Amino acid sequence: MLLVFISWYQFIIFAYFILINGTCSFFTLVSLKDIRRYSSTVTAQNIKNIISGSFYRPLSIVVPAYNERETIAASLKSLLGLHFPEFEVIVVNDGSTDTTLQELKEHFRLVKIDKPIALKLDHRPLRGIYISLDYPHLLVLDKENGGKADALNAGINASKFPLFCCVDADSLLDNDALLKAVRPFIEDREVIATGGIVRVVNGCTVEDGNVISVRAPKKAIECFQAVEYVRTFLSGRTAWNSFDSLLIISGAFSIFRKDLLMAVNGYRHTVGEDMDLVLRLHKHCRDHKIRYKIIFVPDPVCWTQVPADFNSLTKQRNRWQRGLIESLWFNRKMFLNPKYGTVGLFGYPYFIFVEALAPIVEFLGYFLFVVFYLTGYLDLDFALLFFMLAILWGAWINLGSILLDNLIYMRYQRLTDILKLCLFGLIEFIGPRQLILTERLLATFQFWKKGWGKPKRQAISSKPAEETEGRQPKEVA
Repeated sequence: MLLVFISWYQFIIFAYFILINGTCSFFTLVSLKDIRRYSSTVTAQNIKNIISGSFYRPLSIVVPAYNERETIAASLKSLLGLHFPEFEVIVVNDGSTDTTLQELKEHFRLVKIDKPIALKLDHRPLRGIYISLDYPHLLVLDKENGGKADALNAGINASKFPLFCCVDADSLLDNDALLKAVRPFIEDREVIATGGIVRVVNGCTVEDGNVISVRAPKKAIECFQAVEYVRTFLSGRTAWNSFDSLLIISGAFSIFRKDLLMAVNGYRHTVGEDMDLVLRLHKHCRDHKIRYKIIFVPDPVCWTQVPADFNSLTKQRNRWQRGLIESLWFNRKMFLNPKYGTVGLFGYPYFIFVEALAPIVEFLGYFLFVVFYLTGYLDLDFALLFFMLAILWGAWINLGSILLDNLIYMRYQRLTDILKLCLFGLIEFIGPRQLILTERLLATFQFWKKGWGKPKRQAISSKPAEETEGRQPKEVA
């Protein structure tokens, strides 16, 4: 009986491994084809011609901020200088306990005003509304703390344009990011949401809120994340985009049709509000027979700061895993439901069996490997072959994503930076993956918790990150 169990165990683990890595490899090939097609049809002049015409659509950028004193000024300077015909920036100070509001007042010369705002979506009470004497398209809302979703709902209520853009307060956008991300809305009226790629700003040189030199991060923990972001966005989301089954748009940079946000009652209070919103938009449009498209656009870049210490990283990944499971559970009606098309039949099951359950399956694989070894039931030849294949295959997926990124977009100009990322892509599956796996496993059994945790971040400086490492990091929600 035990031998039968061992045989079935090895078969299941091997099949699961083939499923995950085979899917990732397939996604990389699909992404290469899709990105090459996109790059050949979309040019800078093409984008400018579309947006500069009479059919451009203005948008409201909402920035939820909680204890963002170190990054808020640099982030806002970046946003206020974006190339776009007509937009507004709304900063929502979500009950910060530091000097975030004071920083805004000093850098942007804010004055308090009386401005009526319709309470179409519920949120915590406002304490004040401010406009800038220097930037007429900047509005600041000061409100009681209610969380990111609550702050975004307040921003939706205060916004006046038909497109709604969410940007994290510690993120920077390329100057033409809005032009590229809004283009699909102009070309196709069925588009209801778009999202761009999120890149790691750690190690880059930033001046006046703009990334002027792209460099690989200095710390190993940041390099591992830089590799992961490239793989996740270019290979993963580009492929799901091709199958009309995109279930997540990063909350760091996303654009939505505001009328549909209002139709689904805005953001729901959850630690995974970005994925939850996209799932509910899929469900709403299918339920009401609305023709729609949710698109990932591979070249608008949002630069974000990733955790620089292990404790902050584990808190972030714990929250991501809890948000994933909670969002899937809340929208479970879509699971294998043909009413929801490829989303319900393919995208949703993939995120359950490959993303949500991966920590449990992988942990059992490692645990039983040790048990079988100690009890003498382990086939060492099979085990060594399996682990060598897993490491080499995983490394190939990482290298494929890095090379795909640099062959098409050439973001890293220095060969040493590319080689550095390739090196960390080779060794990611030995150590870092197992540490993150442990935290995700714990989060799987804590998905009901609503807390965000407080990862540390550093100030966005005009110098490379390695020159500012000695500065005191801040706490953010």
